[in-house]
Amino acid sequence: MNLRDFKIDIPDDDIEDLMRRLRAARLPAALDAQTWDDGASLAFIRRLHDHWSNRFNWHEQQARLNRLPQYLASIDGLDLHFIHQPGKGPAPMPLVLTHGWPGSFIEMERVIPLLADPAAHGGDPVDAFHVVVPSLPGFGFSAPPQGPGVGARHVAQLWRELMQGLGYERFGAQGGDIGASVSAWLARRFPEQIIGTHLNYIPGSYRPPLGPGQPPVTAREQTYLEAAAAWAGEHGAYAAQQGSKPQTLAYAMTDSPMGLAAWIVEKFRAWSDCGGDLERVFSMDELLANISLYWFGRMLDASFRIYKENRLQPLAFEAGERVAPALGVAAFPRELPTPPRSWVERVFDVRRWTEMPRGGHFAAMEQPQLLVDDIRAFFRPLRKRRM
Repeated sequence: MNLRDFKIDIPDDDIEDLMRRLRAARLPAALDAQTWDDGASLAFIRRLHDHWSNRFNWHEQQARLNRLPQYLASIDGLDLHFIHQPGKGPAPMPLVLTHGWPGSFIEMERVIPLLADPAAHGGDPVDAFHVVVPSLPGFGFSAPPQGPGVGARHVAQLWRELMQGLGYERFGAQGGDIGASVSAWLARRFPEQIIGTHLNYIPGSYRPPLGPGQPPVTAREQTYLEAAAAWAGEHGAYAAQQGSKPQTLAYAMTDSPMGLAAWIVEKFRAWSDCGGDLERVFSMDELLANISLYWFGRMLDASFRIYKENRLQPLAFEAGERVAPALGVAAFPRELPTPPRSWVERVFDVRRWTEMPRGGHFAAMEQPQLLVDDIRAFFRPLRKRRM
């Protein structure tokens, strides 16, 4: 595995091209500029456009992000971008954290120091981790796949090779959204390498075996299945589009920064514990740093297509199949529909299930300390058995 240092360096020409497009942006009309009922609020998008055009400074964001130790690794012909923050403690545990869509490695910025150096943030040094945060293929600064088949299942193999290339034969996995799927596939495919898996989201494609010989669906499980189906019908159009015709969507998002921004911020509002006030949880700069990462990457087709790949290879299980590594789940109240523990225990060895007091889909950004505390608590008893 070829490793090399990496620093973010967006060319000035790309920044000026973005500014030109923002100056020329055409925004639609709306029946009600304030409401989010039909999608992204026109009033909010106008304010975001103004901030992006007149106050947002990419160079400042770039300088801050470049304080993170970043690298590129060549694996299976792909240049994969990742952060590698060695832990400070008596015996740090290797841990790979995986983001999802519409997030990026920026999601993990607040949790990285808490996990790597707990003593510096009021924690116990025995809870230290060697933290690895890769960017999914086609996200951020990771190269896009050159062919079909690169969904969460295949990404798990790439992460295994990355961690072994860094000298970590056994390691923990953590993630939400697509990162939860990657982490679950790591545990399913490579149980001997995985110390334990911690999730803050149960993948929507997860299906345990059902039917003859299996326990009947309980009333709580049936309620969840109905709620998930209703949610998909009302809110799942984005996933249907990205999971079926991602290329068509990519034309619009590659050409229009405001279209891309509206597509992303609507999800940050809908899926976070913001009470309808997006800026109560995320600043404009935080939102735009993440959106700009997608814009400058010019890989919208790949970041959408992973939905199609995951639909073609869902996290579905056959009768008798079990996932051996221990599982911990942090269930945040404003997360997308979450199954009851029994639904997950049909396949996984659930050792910890925490009902969180607040937070939503973007847990690492919304409630970094709560998430870190749960990760530490889950892995603490597993550290003794890691070797």
